[in-house]
Amino acid sequence: MPGLASTAGLYTMQGRLSPPEDGRFQCFPRQDWAAEIESAPLIPLRGIEWIYDLHGQGVNPLETAAGRAELTARLRTAGIDVVSICADYFMDCPLVGVDRSLQSARIEQLKWLVSICPEMGITRIVLPFVDSSRIASTSDANDALHALADALPEAASRGVQLHLETDLNPGDFRAFLADADSPMIRVNYDSGNSGSLGYLVDEEFAAYGDRIGSFHIKDRLRGGGTVPLGRGNVDFARLRSALIDIDYRGDFVLQVARDAPGDEINWLKHVAAVAASWLQGIDPVG
Repeated sequence: MPGLASTAGLYTMQGRLSPPEDGRFQCFPRQDWAAEIESAPLIPLRGIEWIYDLHGQGVNPLETAAGRAELTARLRTAGIDVVSICADYFMDCPLVGVDRSLQSARIEQLKWLVSICPEMGITRIVLPFVDSSRIASTSDANDALHALADALPEAASRGVQLHLETDLNPGDFRAFLADADSPMIRVNYDSGNSGSLGYLVDEEFAAYGDRIGSFHIKDRLRGGGTVPLGRGNVDFARLRSALIDIDYRGDFVLQVARDAPGDEINWLKHVAAVAASWLQGIDPVG
């Protein structure tokens, strides 16, 4: 079987290049964000999926024009890209299950986040509708659709796609996407989340394969947490075939299990090599 092409290469989720902060598995690295930019080429990686969350408020360079200029300069010096933002802010401040006035304020925050993306060449925002922000009811689905509809004109005018990460089963996600029918709304496929939920690759891709725009590589146990690639419930062989079938040409973001704190660079070098081999047809071995 031929290798799985990727026009952009391997990226990493921000924070995986430095030890976890305050016991958080994933967050904006307040202390180490600049050092992570310098470390990424050592793996080597093509870039970083940047995190915007409450934990980083006050120090995230996205927040000010001066910070964004500094970030752009550092990326240029390192020779890497930030083409996507993981908007974990909306895990802390969900767009669903809240009253309309609070939701409106959060939609305005999303519009602002969209508006700054072109300054840095960022073309997508990953919106998480999982865990505390999951779509758990018809009311939640209506809230999410309202938020997306409100933000879409800004997204379209800026050329920024909104990629949805959800835990909806394939049928429900397909129905939701039918109501959110815009070329600016795409699916962020998270292999670990699907593996943990026990979803079947063929059913997922039949339901919304044509809407997949970005991909998080990770492995998880069925009903459990993140584990090294090949040690969980993800059917990597079938997943690779399904991606080839839809001629997926987007990039791949490593959102992988951590190893011992302090050894992040060596660990990510290993994981990136495993992921690159998988793209060429060698499945991870647990």
